[in-house]
Amino acid sequence: MGQTPIWAQDTSKLNKMELVKLEKDGLDVIRTIIEKYALEGYASIPEDDLNRFKWAGVYEQKPKGNGYFMMRVRINSGIMTTAQVRGLASIAQDYGRGLVDVTTRQAIQFHWLTVEQLPDIFKRLEDVGLYSYEACGDCPRTIVGNPLAGIDPDELMDTTALVEEVNDFFLMNRDFSNLPRKYKMSISASSFNSAHAEINCLAYTPAVKVIDGVETIGFHVWVGGGLSAKPHLAKQLDLFVTPEEVLKVAVGITTIFRDYGYREKRHHARLKFLVADWGPEKFLEKLIELIGEMPSRGEDKTEGWKAAYFDGVHPQLQDGLSYIGLSVPVGRLNAEEFTELARIADEYGQGVVRTTMSQNIILPDIPNDRVEEVLREPVLERLTPFPKHFISRTVSCTGNEFCNLAIVETKERAVRVAEYLDANVELDEEIRIHFVGCPNACGQKQIADIGLQGSLVKTPEGMVDAFDIAVGGILGPGAEFNKVLKGRVVGDQVGPVLAQLILYYKENRSEEETFHQFYTRVGVAAFQEQLTQILAS
Repeated sequence: MGQTPIWAQDTSKLNKMELVKLEKDGLDVIRTIIEKYALEGYASIPEDDLNRFKWAGVYEQKPKGNGYFMMRVRINSGIMTTAQVRGLASIAQDYGRGLVDVTTRQAIQFHWLTVEQLPDIFKRLEDVGLYSYEACGDCPRTIVGNPLAGIDPDELMDTTALVEEVNDFFLMNRDFSNLPRKYKMSISASSFNSAHAEINCLAYTPAVKVIDGVETIGFHVWVGGGLSAKPHLAKQLDLFVTPEEVLKVAVGITTIFRDYGYREKRHHARLKFLVADWGPEKFLEKLIELIGEMPSRGEDKTEGWKAAYFDGVHPQLQDGLSYIGLSVPVGRLNAEEFTELARIADEYGQGVVRTTMSQNIILPDIPNDRVEEVLREPVLERLTPFPKHFISRTVSCTGNEFCNLAIVETKERAVRVAEYLDANVELDEEIRIHFVGCPNACGQKQIADIGLQGSLVKTPEGMVDAFDIAVGGILGPGAEFNKVLKGRVVGDQVGPVLAQLILYYKENRSEEETFHQFYTRVGVAAFQEQLTQILAS
């Protein structure tokens, strides 16, 4: 921005991080990393610039001070070429101890990086058309979308080019590199809400409207969604947007957040708080003031929510082709497995691999007559398209293995719990179970059938990991966050306790009643009664 930003006219009300950002734009740290810190080492990095590392897509890994970093790489709509997959796998192999994590925003995350390695990693990413820049920080982050864009029988249009257009405009754009807080966008034309519209700051969902006598495909717009300690479901604006105007609307909404969003307290700075205070009507008025008149809402084309799960073999929009949805337990795989998926995508498909918001991977464009060959590939024994029910629907954040904010370990715990349930509970219904290690909810605990948030409890043996349990989350029509039950569960008892809660559902549900339908019928009090009895026994 050429002029003094309006929020900086009275700096007495700005939080400390806002002053840091005014002193030096977050994007400036990228060059400093390359030209200075990579040469002089970790000890040369001042605290303010360590905070700015987020704009490079880099966080300090736990414990702070050990010189290791984790990095997120932007994957728009989760769609990657095999050259990009190989580039990512090589970075993980050479610098990240072979670890590759798929995040709940379709990004790829590395661990164990050092500052000396970052310039080469940046270059390797750029060589294959990828960036970690602004994957973190107070800026527009990775744009999530339909991982089946272009091949989805259930989408109104292919949104790949739209996501790229919006991404290219905002990426490294200094007019929008200093927002009050992180800013998350979702663009999808899927009828099954595969990009989780209601939990994003700005989201586009499929809609149609008759304009000048012609039924036009476009989008409805949602603003103010977000999770963390105070979750908000996004509000729909009375607005219909054609594909040609998606970027214009995104710029207008992001401008409102930049200029009017709260900067006094960081825990109260997300767009959701501004939308909650203004309401969607006032927010739309300000938007129209900026971008001009727009058509009112049309007809929603979101039919439901499949929680971005695609495991199994499914027909594509294109005749004769299928996509294979793989289960990646809690989103973690290794560099060798990732490379193998690239080989399969080249050998059988069209050189594309896709990630999902459920931390899984899709192999698209497989000729129907070659599906059985792909299914026999050894790497698909672990990353199977036909997983057991509980491990298939278990999501986890990074946890305190690497994250400084997490209170407890989550990934290994989540796998152990899922394996326990698969071994001890027979059920024909898949129940979504999400683990988070802290209130920031990167594992999207609030939208799960059963969400678990880590905490600590005092026992005669000392402080031990424990979890709070919440039930009943869902997105799509009738979206609601789950409700927290009273009664903290010691970590080692999570599997047995969940088994008893799930058996309560199994034994009392009506025929073909989903977990959420059962929860809606019996209410949170019934689950509370069950948990209280379980913990007392």
